[in-house]
Amino acid sequence: MSKDLSLRSLLRDTALSPAEAKILMAHVLDKHYQLPRSALLSRDEMTLYAEALADWRDLEIRRLNGEPIAYLVGKRGFHNIELYVAPGVLIPRPETELLVEIGLREINRLNGPVNILDLGTGSGAIALALAYESLSAQITATDQSFEALAIAQKNAVLLNIAARVQFLQGNWYEALDKNMSFDIILSNPPYIASQDSHLNQGDLRFEPVSALTDHGSGLTCLEIIISGAKCHLNTNGLLAVEHGFDQSEAVVALMKQADFHDIQTHLDLGGHYRVASGRK
Repeated sequence: MSKDLSLRSLLRDTALSPAEAKILMAHVLDKHYQLPRSALLSRDEMTLYAEALADWRDLEIRRLNGEPIAYLVGKRGFHNIELYVAPGVLIPRPETELLVEIGLREINRLNGPVNILDLGTGSGAIALALAYESLSAQITATDQSFEALAIAQKNAVLLNIAARVQFLQGNWYEALDKNMSFDIILSNPPYIASQDSHLNQGDLRFEPVSALTDHGSGLTCLEIIISGAKCHLNTNGLLAVEHGFDQSEAVVALMKQADFHDIQTHLDLGGHYRVASGRK
């Protein structure tokens, strides 16, 4: 008797969690058959042809070995957009959507054309989510990685918002002309300390190290961003930075040291202080 290789049996017999198995199988069905995710139920008796089955087995093994789902399927949802992602960029996290929400609130408060800077844009998540939501936002996004900028630019084209986002290569403010100024500066910089054991766990093992850690205390990049922000912020302009779950006090202290006012701390969905903001 031949082995049952129906979708139903493949999903039942895999060592993957049901949720992850369905994501990867839906990817296979879309790639090889142009079928929607609903086919996992409506056509669960179908069998995969050899190439599709080999693709499923490859994805299954790679995920069991720890490769992130987002890299395997090449995309990740973020805020109200879907982003192309690859190993050259950090995988966008739900926590970072907090920066988008803070940016959108400030855009609404200003109620007019707004210039925004996204430092260390990676896949373009923050910059593109804001451009997608707000027609009044003109956004500059920087990154030191040419590979990351190529991915971010691809996402801008895919989302049809490339005309409102300018991408510049360089390390933090070094990418900018000296006279460039903004109403809002946002950043999700590397903030994991170099000795943190989390760097050797889970998805982080596969993500670009330079996007995760400053190779020091975890505060080096945050200090550069905060201390340099005033040279590129308009009067009463807003700076908001993401930081580690245990770094809030240190980041607030850096903002006070840089003479920011109206300093606020912001909780993520997990109840951790994840973003600090202040005004010039």
